[in-house]
Amino acid sequence: MEMGDALARICAEIEADRATLERVMERLAVKRDRPKVAGAWAAEKLGRLKLNGRLRGYSPLSRVVELEMLHIGITGKIQLWQALEQSLQAGLAQFDLPGLIERAESQRAEVERLRLAAAAEAFAQESG
Repeated sequence: MEMGDALARICAEIEADRATLERVMERLAVKRDRPKVAGAWAAEKLGRLKLNGRLRGYSPLSRVVELEMLHIGITGKIQLWQALEQSLQAGLAQFDLPGLIERAESQRAEVERLRLAAAAEAFAQESG
């Protein structure tokens, strides 16, 4: 299954969302927590060392796991945008929070579609 175009689009949108989040943080005078940033980076690298039944290469289940993690991340982003929207802070009026929520929900739906297709493909290979 070809997922490259859909994932490239989602990746570009996530990068734009990250830039928006950084502007929101500036607006709210929230500083980046360097240890958390470093911890997230390390966790992402360690996540690549999963036991997938292969010493080298990509397991059929690797894509499923990666899409599941992306789904979880997007769900967290939706919850963040919703919490900011509920805060009703006047300083956030410049940000289109309903639009950000809608875009994230679209991303999550697309990732879910891809995840289910990847799972069907992986499990078909496992049983075949």
